[in-house]
Order: sequence, then C-alpha cells, then structure tokens
Amino acid sequence: MPIFAYYIIIFAAAYLLGSLPWGLWIGLAYGKDVRKAGSGNIGATNVTRVVGPVQGKVCFALDFLKGLLPVAGVVFCTGRGWLPDLSLGPALALAAAVTGHMFPVFLKFKGGKGISTAAGGVAGLSPFAVIVAGAVWVAVFFRWRYVSLASILAAATVPAAAAAFSLAGIYHISWPSLAVLALMAALAIFRHKSNIARLRNGTESRFAK
Repeated sequence: MPIFAYYIIIFAAAYLLGSLPWGLWIGLAYGKDVRKAGSGNIGATNVTRVVGPVQGKVCFALDFLKGLLPVAGVVFCTGRGWLPDLSLGPALALAAAVTGHMFPVFLKFKGGKGISTAAGGVAGLSPFAVIVAGAVWVAVFFRWRYVSLASILAAATVPAAAAAFSLAGIYHISWPSLAVLALMAALAIFRHKSNIARLRNGTESRFAK
C-alpha cells in the first residue's frame, strides 16, 4: 500500500473517533441537550454546568481519550511493525481527532473547542508538555476561576513546552509535529474568540468557589 494511503486511513479513523459527541450523548442520557443550555458547547465545561460535575469529568475523560487513543495507536502499531515508519502519523492523528471534535460530521460540523481532545493527543506526542500545560490550567483556573482563560493559556503553553523539552533532549518531538502542535494551539485559541471578547468586556462566566 502506498504511504499516502496510510495517512488517509489514519486521518479518517482519527477524525471519526474525534467526531463522537460524548458531551451531547451524556446530556441526552440525563434528559438535557447541552447545545440548548449554558454556553451551548458540547464540551466538559458545559456538561458540568448543565448536567453535573461527575458527568463533566466523565465527558472530559472520554474527550481526552478521543485524542490519546489514535495517537497512541499509531505509535504502537508503528513500533510493532504493523505500520511503516510514518514520520507525520502521530501528529496527523492528533490533528484529525481535534478537527473531528471541533467539526464533527455527526453534528453537521458544529462541535466543541477541542481542549480536552487536544490534551489527550498531546499526551501521546509529548506527555511532559501536557503536565506543564495542566499545571498552567490549574494555576490560572484557581486564581481567576475562568475555564476559558485557563484553557487559552494552557493551549498556548503546549507547543512552547514541547519545544523546550525536545531541545533539552528530555523528550524528542519532530519539528513537523511541533508545527502541528502550534497549529492546533492557534486553532483552539481561535475557537475561544467569543470567550476572549467576554473576558475583555468583563462578562465571562466564572465558576463559583
């Protein structure tokens, strides 16, 4: 099979997995359509607001796995020799899964903001970068109680932290993969444009302490 065919298969499989709207399904299981309540987003934050904290954590875990599983699957299959050595395979799986979450085919391409799914994918590419970004998220959230601000700053941290760990020889990541991380971070921040406007206007919703 030609190399490009493997890339097409990886992208299609990761995109379809990323398109699974767990937040919507969890809400519907409790008789609530999260698209019509709260922020209208299908992600874990809105599931927490509309349905409950336990359901929000379950949604986060499932969305996280949507990113982690395709990346880890490509790495595992390549290591076993079931796939050829595809230099862009893991990064492509990450990009496809996040794209699927943001623009899911099952919801007419109207999805979430991709933070949880991106975190899962990055965990497969550069786990130490996820730890740093997670620490940034926690610090910002507990200081200001804005999920959106914490997510924006954590997303911006990921490519910088991955590059730093790679240059330091701690956890190598290829430059093409770094470029994909930077692109995904930029896209995630762009998806928060309405939140950024509300933050500037002082009208963004906070989580109560």
